[in-house]
Amino acid sequence: MLDAPVLTSDIASEAIAGLAPTRKTLPPKLFYDAAGVRLFEQITMLPEYYLTRAETALLRRIAPELAALARRGSALVEYGASDEAKASLLLRARGGNFSAYVPVDVAESALADIEARLRRAMPRLAVHPLCADFTRAPKLPAAIRTLPKLGFFPGSTIGNLDPAEARAFLRHAREALGQGAWLIVGADPCQDSEKLVAAYDDAAGVTAAFNLNVLHRLNREADADFDADKFEHVAIWNAPESRMEMHLRSTVNQRVRIAGMEFRFAAGETIHTENSYKHTVAAFRALATSAGWQPRHVWTDPDNLFSVHALVA
Repeated sequence: MLDAPVLTSDIASEAIAGLAPTRKTLPPKLFYDAAGVRLFEQITMLPEYYLTRAETALLRRIAPELAALARRGSALVEYGASDEAKASLLLRARGGNFSAYVPVDVAESALADIEARLRRAMPRLAVHPLCADFTRAPKLPAAIRTLPKLGFFPGSTIGNLDPAEARAFLRHAREALGQGAWLIVGADPCQDSEKLVAAYDDAAGVTAAFNLNVLHRLNREADADFDADKFEHVAIWNAPESRMEMHLRSTVNQRVRIAGMEFRFAAGETIHTENSYKHTVAAFRALATSAGWQPRHVWTDPDNLFSVHALVA
């Protein structure tokens, strides 16, 4: 069963807080309802989306080295775990050092599916799903308190956090995992603007549907009345900030209500829904060091499309 604390975030309140300022935003965690998780899984299989292919190939090659960092009987704590595919590469690596797995994510349905699949596939593994926002420093389950821990943050999800948020997350993870623990982090160093824009604005329109789904979710869960047909998906490479940005742009002047509050949108005005920072190896190592971690190892794929960092507390 899911471990407490169960996520109780007020979606309407978060949306209102993001849309009230002049520069409108929505937090990217709102993407991940059941429909959003399914759409993101489709994105990872698109020809334009190089990230998953590059990372998976790299993880398959280095999984034994990563798993060997864990002491026998360790708990593998995965932050932002929408499925167990990447964690399974470590859990099944030679040596069998892991006795427990803690997937941490905001998507409760995805966590329930992870637990059910792993209980069938790896019955000796203790699975403790934690439904929580990993950026808010959730407490890890009491069941793994005395176990050595190895943190796992794959998928370049670190790129969705701005530098201050990323530093805060790394500090919180260091405190939660404990002195001497390892943290494995994936990062995306790609700086090719043409390749990046294609990855975030695919020809099939799946990423656009993923972005627009946040409006449908607000309609379902936050008493909103967005007309998604009056917004369009926009992907922008912001070179000075070294990040891809996703926006939803209003195509007309319009008014939208959320939980009884009205918001006006001018034609061309956008809602900034996601950043994806691109970290070179040197930049990420500097970020990790500033958060109190010691960078020890780094692996990259032959085309330098993805990097995996091993940090020790």
